[in-house]
Amino acid sequence: MKPIQLFDPTSSTYTYVLFDQGTRDAVIIDPVDEQLERDLATLREYGLKLVWAVETHAHADHITSAGKLAELAGARTAAPQGCGIGTAGVQLRHGDSLPFGGETLKALHTPGHTAGSMSYVWRDHVFTGDTLLINGCGRTDFQSGNASDLYRSLTEVLFALPDDTTVWPGHDYQGRSHSTIGQERSGNPRVAGKSEAEFVAIMAALDLPKPKRIDEAVPANLTSGIRHDLDGALLLQPRPVQAGYAGDVSPQLAWQWVQEGVATLVDVRTDAEREWVGFVPDALAVAWKQWPGMAMNPAFDEGVRQAGAGGKKLVMLCRSGVRSIAAAKRATELGLEAYNILEGFEGDPDAQAQRGHRGGWKRHGLPWRQN
Repeated sequence: MKPIQLFDPTSSTYTYVLFDQGTRDAVIIDPVDEQLERDLATLREYGLKLVWAVETHAHADHITSAGKLAELAGARTAAPQGCGIGTAGVQLRHGDSLPFGGETLKALHTPGHTAGSMSYVWRDHVFTGDTLLINGCGRTDFQSGNASDLYRSLTEVLFALPDDTTVWPGHDYQGRSHSTIGQERSGNPRVAGKSEAEFVAIMAALDLPKPKRIDEAVPANLTSGIRHDLDGALLLQPRPVQAGYAGDVSPQLAWQWVQEGVATLVDVRTDAEREWVGFVPDALAVAWKQWPGMAMNPAFDEGVRQAGAGGKKLVMLCRSGVRSIAAAKRATELGLEAYNILEGFEGDPDAQAQRGHRGGWKRHGLPWRQN
């Protein structure tokens, strides 16, 4: 069995999908925000149920789609404990395992590129993120990097794996897809045959440019890629997007439009969410997906057509502002003017991966009820 290897050409990032052949339960490692539709299409193509979205570290060159995959595909999120990704539902430590079907993914703490970096072992495969690359390794000059730590991660943790273990790196810039532990132990020019002091000197002399997206990517990745960064001046203005729908609006602006009679509030959460978590009085309930299995709601198109029949704008509300993007896109395809409500009903996860404390319709004091 081999992983499905996917590539983002902009950041030269490899994303991996692993799955259990019997249950079709799947794991995705290091997903990229700009490739969300590709990854969802891959899951559909193979008939997979995504159960885990996993990070090797907090990336500096791209933004993860883990938070969106949790909302759209029902996955749980997991990340290395030492990376500060507080929104991840599971904080992984060395030796922890994530089950998917009858398979398991084992976490190995391999610091050096960042203090929290992890590699993951599945069967005779290891997914090394930026710790071990083909004929190279990740840089150590920023984001809590440490060359001595990386040397030990390479020589004492990864090179302790069997020689025939296939290495699947987080990046490659020369079109190579994989290697083996044996090949890297004997031939990697950065580390093979080098003492720790020699390795540290090599890393200190690299003089690499600052990653172009680091200032944007790292903060976003510390919240699993979900960003609701409107400032006060924009709270009552729609924010244009280039993603196939009219734009993003704050909960405050959405409610103002509803009160003015120019918009209809469409709650796209499931019936169960509205029943148990809370609902907005007079909002039109048109679920995007429904239990069991979070299957697409076949009545969605007709429901939003009716909601927009009078020419009103549609403002879409979900749990966190992710499903509502997909719903707004679909409504736009149907010829309606549809907006996504940022933050959703429950807001962003906090450092304990709990919702309801950071933003959201409820937190802003807007009307809602609970049965």
